[in-house]
Amino acid sequence: MSYLDDPRVLFAAERTLLAWNRTAVSLITLGFVIERFGLFIEAMHFSDASGQRQMSFVIGLALIGFASLISVFSLLQFRRFLKQLSPAEIPAGYMQWQGTLANSLVAVLGVMLIVYLMRGFG
Repeated sequence: MSYLDDPRVLFAAERTLLAWNRTAVSLITLGFVIERFGLFIEAMHFSDASGQRQMSFVIGLALIGFASLISVFSLLQFRRFLKQLSPAEIPAGYMQWQGTLANSLVAVLGVMLIVYLMRGFG
């Protein structure tokens, strides 16, 4: 528990949450690009493209899944930290749900992307 009674503690925690959110979005993007690169290799008719397509598919989905987990775990850590703050550390009327909403959406959209890509693989 913090005894600083300083709202900057909350803002620092929120910046950390949003940094993890940016990391998750970046990993989702990288996973999608890797997954689609296998499709590109297959379309260019390179030798043994099917094995490369499957490998890029698995790696891409793994990155997207990992990013979704990062988003969820950083959200849980942030919520746990908020419970330890004193009322003096939270400015009156401050909306604490915005970072939570952003991370939740990234996690849900990551899972939705995995489902979409799995349904289209074949």
